[in-house]
Amino acid sequence: MQNKTQKIVGYWLLLGAFLVIAMVVIGGITRLTHSGLSIVAWKPISGIVPPLNLAEWNTEFNNYKTSPEYIKYNYHYSLEDFKSIFWWEFIHRFIGRVIGFIFLFPFLWFYFTKKLQDKKLRKHLIVIFLLGGLQGFIGWFMVKSGLVNRPSVSHYRLALHLSTALFLVAYILWTALPILSPISKKLNFHPKLYSKLKIMLGLVSIQIVYGAFTAGLKAGYIYTTYPKMGPDWLPDTGIKAFQNLGFMAFFENPILVQFIHRWFAALVLFYFVKFYLSARKLGLSPIQTHCNNALMLFLAVQITLGIFTLINAVPVTLGVLHQLGAVILLATLIVALYFYKDTKNV
Repeated sequence: MQNKTQKIVGYWLLLGAFLVIAMVVIGGITRLTHSGLSIVAWKPISGIVPPLNLAEWNTEFNNYKTSPEYIKYNYHYSLEDFKSIFWWEFIHRFIGRVIGFIFLFPFLWFYFTKKLQDKKLRKHLIVIFLLGGLQGFIGWFMVKSGLVNRPSVSHYRLALHLSTALFLVAYILWTALPILSPISKKLNFHPKLYSKLKIMLGLVSIQIVYGAFTAGLKAGYIYTTYPKMGPDWLPDTGIKAFQNLGFMAFFENPILVQFIHRWFAALVLFYFVKFYLSARKLGLSPIQTHCNNALMLFLAVQITLGIFTLINAVPVTLGVLHQLGAVILLATLIVALYFYKDTKNV
């Protein structure tokens, strides 16, 4: 009976991971359609209901008129224009609330009925719930940065918001995998490969953070050529940024951020190809081989999407697919790490 309950929990967690991924995709659409600052108040409870009549729409629109984005850029917007950006941000927040409800009520039922006796799993579920709440707070913390003086959110807060969302996906998967796919004792453990995969996880994480920096600084809209940035590999303006920003130019100059994001991808690819070729010489289990092949495929697709997104000046469709590709690559890497772990510790 307990195994059956745990299986239900495992599938429930997968549903949660899928919804968080959907949240990331909708977040990408919200950002690329410039909709993220359309709702200027955080109403955790009442905000679940959208405006239902003209008076409520006008109230919401008048609130938006006080924001820097409207004052500096969208002062020409009509109510209908406002509605077109309002709905994406509303859907983004609505899905966040839905995820909270989908997680909270089953968890309370499992907890108070004592259907779930695994204490370690219960602790994991509490951590997941807290991470979800933290993610919602960070989302508002990010939006708030664009409601003060400048009509754009802090790229640091954007990177934090995306990183915590992907960490939540990774944590959910790492919790669900032992339930839904227990590791066979027959899996071959290669300590060096496992360590290299962890390094790969670190590299991919850095690349994702720089992707968020690129988005937050709107760096993807400049130098939409590849492999060079215009006529140069690195424009002089990027080098001169150190004179004003010093070391922080690596994080705050759009040209340098784009340069790092495009070439760090090449480093990640080189590192994984080297890992992939060395792994083929060893006795891998079929599932480990499948993980390697999937990683190679998704990495190649992700880099290709990145290049096409850049040279087409970040259209919404390609931009969203590129963000989704990052999530899929990270999720696949988590799965690979799980099947490469030492079976003696299972």
